[in-house]
Order: sequence, then structure tokens, then C-alpha cells
Amino acid sequence: MRWVFLGPPGAGKGTQAKKIAKLRGVPHISTGDLLRTEVGTKTELGVKAKEYMDSGELVPDDLVIEMVVQRLGSLDGYLLDGFPRTLAQAQALHDRTNGDGVERVFDFELDEDRIISRLSGRRTCRSCGAMYHVDFLPSEKEDVCDNCGGELFQRDDDKPATIRHRTQIARRQAGPLLEFYDKLGILETIDASRSPDVVHEELRGYLGDP
Repeated sequence: MRWVFLGPPGAGKGTQAKKIAKLRGVPHISTGDLLRTEVGTKTELGVKAKEYMDSGELVPDDLVIEMVVQRLGSLDGYLLDGFPRTLAQAQALHDRTNGDGVERVFDFELDEDRIISRLSGRRTCRSCGAMYHVDFLPSEKEDVCDNCGGELFQRDDDKPATIRHRTQIARRQAGPLLEFYDKLGILETIDASRSPDVVHEELRGYLGDP
């Protein structure tokens, strides 16, 4: 399988991508995780990307495309989470795979208020990177990681003002991107406001699982 999950931050793409990728035994490739790795190891790409991430701007196409293309390598199957974000990225991916790489694209739809509610409650461990949510997945001890005892903090890109800004940018760029995949006949829309279990069952239906 070669799937792409699109949609705003907080729509549950990552949660569903991990489950489906594990179910099918293919790599789950998240541009967010890749970028944070680059930033954490302070590579040349990571230093450049951090400036945009800290201000709530999307990382430029050329940086993201370079990173993802290197990761894909010669993989036969994959599940891309959050890439492509722009028409230019979609066209680059299409060209790289000779026009027949992506089999299906899912657009996770979620309104802005729900996005802000979901993301502003996220907390990240400074030591091991584990993710929590103050309402949906709290740690046993407030602001302390259950895994390693590290400090939990709110990332700059999880603060309400930054989330709203990111969402507005993503919406402006989503139109041409979705139109591109719709014309290819491989676009499906997912109502991400429903429970994760319901969304998962719908996705499994596209796999043909009983």
C-alpha cells in the first residue's frame, strides 16, 4: 500500500497512520517526526526548519521535499502522514514516483475550534519525546512523563495563537492540493470529528479488511 493522509494538525492523522501502517507492515512516515529529528540533531536542514516551525510558518517546500525523498528511498510501501502539504510538494512526489506511486489519499476534515482544543492540550516530554494530552491522555503525575520521569512542556507550535495561524495557512494551500488528487481520482474525505475507533473502522474498510 502507498497511502497519503492529509488534513489540519490535530485531526488525528498520526494516530490513524500508526495503526494502519502497523496493520499492513509498512513504514509510517511523518514529516513532523522527521523535522523534529532534524531539529533535535541540529542538522543543516533542522536549523533552517526550526526558524519556520518556531514562528508557526510551514517549512518551505524545497526543504521538506528533500527530506521526504531521502526517506522514501526505494520503499515499495509507505504511509505518508502530513505530506504533501502543498501543490508543489504533491507534484514533486508524483514526478518522483513516475506518476503511479500514491494509491489513495485521505483528507481528514476538522473545524478550527476542535483543532485548537485538541492541540493546545498536548504536552511533550523534553527527555524522550513521549506525547500526552491534559484531557484525553494525561500523565499520572502532572507535568511528569510516565515513561522516563522527564519534564512535560507545551511546544511553541501547540499554543493557540500559533495553531490558529498554522491552520489558516494550511487552509489556503489545501484547495489546489485536494483538487490535484481529486482529478487523479484517488481522493477520499474522512470526518475526523468522530471517535478514533469509528474513523479506524472506516479506514479498514478501504483496506478490504473484514
